[in-house]
Amino acid sequence: MTVHLRGAMTAGDIAGRFAHAWPTTTRHLRVLVDAGLLRHERQGRNHVYAVDQARLVLLTEWLGWFDRSPSG
Repeated sequence: MTVHLRGAMTAGDIAGRFAHAWPTTTRHLRVLVDAGLLRHERQGRNHVYAVDQARLVLLTEWLGWFDRSPSG
């Protein structure tokens, strides 16, 4: 599978970018799917993940709230 920064990636492609064990990657991916930040689908033997852009926008807006001054 071709790896795109903003496209879908297999679990193996994602895991290959980090220096920790495979179970750690799969646990983190599951948390992100459960939170609605990643979409997951199975393509044959591969698990393919993609960022849910709409949910990411909501998260970005919410995190921006912490950067605002208390006075607004």
